[in-house]
Amino acid sequence: MLNFLIRRSATVLLVLVGVSILTYGLMFFTPGDPARTILRQQAGGRPPSDAAVMDFREEHGLNDPIPIQYANWMWDVLHGDLRESYYEETSVTSLIADRLPATFELAVAGLLVALVISLPAGVISAVHKGQFPDYVSQLTALLGVSMPNFWLGYLLIIVFALNLDLLPTYGVGGIKHLVLPAVTLGTGMAAIITRLVRSSMLEVLDEDYVRTARSKGLRERIVVYKHALRNALIPVVTIIGLQFGYLLNGAVIVEIVFQRPGLGDLLINAIFARNYPVVQGLVLLIAVIFVLTNFFVDITYRYIDPRISFEGGDA
Repeated sequence: MLNFLIRRSATVLLVLVGVSILTYGLMFFTPGDPARTILRQQAGGRPPSDAAVMDFREEHGLNDPIPIQYANWMWDVLHGDLRESYYEETSVTSLIADRLPATFELAVAGLLVALVISLPAGVISAVHKGQFPDYVSQLTALLGVSMPNFWLGYLLIIVFALNLDLLPTYGVGGIKHLVLPAVTLGTGMAAIITRLVRSSMLEVLDEDYVRTARSKGLRERIVVYKHALRNALIPVVTIIGLQFGYLLNGAVIVEIVFQRPGLGDLLINAIFARNYPVVQGLVLLIAVIFVLTNFFVDITYRYIDPRISFEGGDA
């Protein structure tokens, strides 16, 4: 167990360093001068003077070579300092802390929607293979995978907000404000998990221990949900862990569609404004969440299937 944690921790650190280098480098290779862009916006569209540009670049360390800038930024990050936004003169940490709850709320709600839809649908589809419920489940999953988030979001707004006037279309608040964004975000993931649960259940239902359980006279419900589903969940847990990271990315689009003040809205505005510290801090945060989620997924394997060993072999 200890060796596994050490190896995975080292991998996590390498991935995060790679992400930070890539993100930091790409921002500086994008066209345009951030100093002129920011000063022009602050001056109401008037071109800034060369002296003002030089002062801005000197103040924010933009005149140093890129490797030096990265090393200084990484030193600050390791000390818990994500620096300040170029615009608000507020720490990036504070900006993220203000927006993170709304995005995390949306991601968790989207995950719950996906699980509530996909687990029963995948099990029913596998149990009734080749029958009407199976065809309906597969068709629905195909439609869910094919529909872009933004298209589904606007469709839900038209139906449930404009036509039926049942749910709000923008902002944050109670559960009503969360329903449409969560369904929009979770539908695509539900389609993927449904197909995976179905294929995994079909494999497990043909195993000898399932036939043995049935031969003992156990109820079909107990055989399916207690014996088969638990073993079928191992690949599903992997996808759920990976997809939770993608949910954060998908939340960017969904937050724009529903005008939710979350990390997505903050990231898009920072990219267009060339607000380097905010972009770098947000990307690093998303990478940390994504990598740590997969780290905990690996640990969860052991508790789902005791046959899996942390030392690289079967127990």
